[in-house]
Amino acid sequence: VQLQASGGGLVQAGGSLRLTCAASGRTFSNYAMGWFRQSPGKEREFVATISSSGGSTYYADSVKGRFTISRDNAKNTVYLQMSSLKPEDTAVYYCARARGSGAYGLTARAYDYWGQGTLVTVSS
Repeated sequence: VQLQASGGGLVQAGGSLRLTCAASGRTFSNYAMGWFRQSPGKEREFVATISSSGGSTYYADSVKGRFTISRDNAKNTVYLQMSSLKPEDTAVYYCARARGSGAYGLTARAYDYWGQGTLVTVSS
């Protein structure tokens, strides 16, 4: 399984970005997916997760109401739509495949495959 994240870049505070994670393999629709982020000097933190069917989602409190996770199983792709971005959202964002199908994974241990990360920089 390979995950390729893209869509990061430089954006002003209050702006929007959409991250995309393309997955290889034929079992994409069997697994939940998640997004994490890591800022310099900080641990990797959970951002959002979506169940295998896309019917359930869960967000970190810090992004709730501003970010939306979605997926297209026909395209083996998961998205993270980020709006009302803040400077504190600046980080490398990683997509990951969960070990199961439910949107329960809030820690990195719940995921077994990771993308390479895409940098999001929000200027004030």
